[in-house]
Amino acid sequence: VTKSYAQRVVLDDLSVEIPEGSVVGLLGKNGAGKTTLLKCVLGLLRIDRGGINTMGEGPWTMRDVVKARIGYVPQGYRPYPWLQAGRLIEYTASFYPHWNNVLVSKLVHDWEVDLSSRVGVLSEGELQKLLIILALGHEPELLVFDEPVASLDPAARRQFLRTVLDVLTQRAVTVFFSTHITSDLERVADTVGVLKKGRIDFFGGLDELKEVVKRVKVRGKKPLTDDLKLEGVLGRQVSGGEAVLTIRGFNAEKHRTLEKYSGGTVEVEDLNLEEIFLEISR
Repeated sequence: VTKSYAQRVVLDDLSVEIPEGSVVGLLGKNGAGKTTLLKCVLGLLRIDRGGINTMGEGPWTMRDVVKARIGYVPQGYRPYPWLQAGRLIEYTASFYPHWNNVLVSKLVHDWEVDLSSRVGVLSEGELQKLLIILALGHEPELLVFDEPVASLDPAARRQFLRTVLDVLTQRAVTVFFSTHITSDLERVADTVGVLKKGRIDFFGGLDELKEVVKRVKVRGKKPLTDDLKLEGVLGRQVSGGEAVLTIRGFNAEKHRTLEKYSGGTVEVEDLNLEEIFLEISR
């Protein structure tokens, strides 16, 4: 898929496949194209080149029966601000042949959503809860969330994550969501995608990503220079006889190279997801 705005290429010949039944978290810096990618998947934006298959159909020719199997929570969307929250739920439910009133009532109660408040006066956090409920009410098979917890406080975020986990354990659901909160992604996602410069820079399991990027501390017997040529170095700090490197694709060969270069010791450390994301996004 390729998508541009004016002269700026946002998605650059990007290719990715979301496996059915997986929970995929999409990471990327602000402006990386996360929202654009999600909207293209759903047919809310036209692509310039390429092709998209969403649940077996093209997003621009998707039948209503397929759309009814998708739940979507966008960013910055405030539908029908004059309606009361309860009326909006009733209105949304009328479009679906199947609507889980028990689930919706439970979420409204647990998340303390005021059904009598008009949508236009809800806080960002309250609105986010309402939109999530609307996306879950018809029990979709594909859930697409664009920064679903960005406006939620920590308690509400935990409730949301518990709800997603409950949904996943009860039935087969595919989840594709963008986020910048790596700790939340670690709790629910089994797969992570990193979007960088319009392409998927990494796509795989969380454990796999943590094995790909390592922090390496080198202690030499002599002052180290900053001219070491080593493939995969994302960042480096050199001071006297010590160097701290962040290396993508660290392996035994690179370990031996560093030992030979320094004449000293090489210590390898694991990074958490947030640290890895910051290094990859440099």
